[in-house]
Amino acid sequence: MRLVIGGDHAGFALKQAIGEELRQLGHSVLDVGGFSAELPDDYPDYAEAVGSALAEGRAERGLLVCGSGVGVSIAANKIPGVRAAICHDTYSAHQGVEHDDMNVLVLGGRVLGTALALELVRAFLGARFSGEERHLRRLEKVKALEARFMRAGGGSGSTR
Repeated sequence: MRLVIGGDHAGFALKQAIGEELRQLGHSVLDVGGFSAELPDDYPDYAEAVGSALAEGRAERGLLVCGSGVGVSIAANKIPGVRAAICHDTYSAHQGVEHDDMNVLVLGGRVLGTALALELVRAFLGARFSGEERHLRRLEKVKALEARFMRAGGGSGSTR
């Protein structure tokens, strides 16, 4: 599978371990950074890079890592077509794909150990969207919601 990975300085070590594992499993891996744990950087930049790779067809699925996973998940979900979710258990990692067509797995580098993170990655990559009518119906509603807000100017709902 063609994959894209990215993460900020707080997720760097886990991103590196995931990338190595993915390559050993025979996947094609596009690493969009970050490239250091010492240089502070900004997670929205990596969310955009992963989302762009997906939107441009350079990857089929993505993985993002920041300290908690929360910030990069919020940023990634601002990109049309990205369905990113933080997962801490294997059920969510595969069910998110099977039911919700999740295309980006988000992990917290300061929250998960490497062994569990790699289990989550394997569950995510081993899952396929079911295509069941109920899941297709719900996914179409999600896409319509996204399109409606994009036409309306894409307001964030925040007053800040």
